[in-house]
Amino acid sequence: MQVSAKLKNLRIAPRKVRLVANLIKGLDVKVAMDQIDANVKRSNDPVKKLLASAISNGENNFGIDRDNMYVRDVIVGAGPTLKRWMPKAYGRAGALLKRTSQVEIILEERVEGKGRKSKEQLEKEKKEKMEARKKAEKEATKEEEKTEKSEKAATKAKEAKPMEEKGKKVEKKGGLTSRIFRRKSM
Repeated sequence: MQVSAKLKNLRIAPRKVRLVANLIKGLDVKVAMDQIDANVKRSNDPVKKLLASAISNGENNFGIDRDNMYVRDVIVGAGPTLKRWMPKAYGRAGALLKRTSQVEIILEERVEGKGRKSKEQLEKEKKEKMEARKKAEKEATKEEEKTEKSEKAATKAKEAKPMEEKGKKVEKKGGLTSRIFRRKSM
């Protein structure tokens, strides 16, 4: 079974992205990730993220085992080109073409059906994930309510203190002369 993921409008020239794409063609998924980590190119991060997306597509949508997947093909095409201008001598303008890429990664199983989960297993996992997410959200809202209550209590305590201090007399320092001759802030 084939699984794919697409990346559009990557602001790196296709020629440069193909250097990384050709490194991972035909490799197992784990080896491909390691190969991308070992390489030093600007297009590594987007391609790695796209590969991770394709892997998760295969695992979550089709139940394919991660150990059974390999990179069947990486297709790098040209996206829209941004046209810009650079001033040149004698009042001329030179064209700059800022190229973009469209990348598609296609993964496939080494052995068809090996370690693949059934639809019932996938549905059970999805339900468990949803329940776990709901529990986490409930706990987070409870914690937020507790922090809000403690903040309200703290603000009430701060507001109560100035009421006690209002009974004291406040001394004014200086009069007209101090206002006229005071130092200016620097």
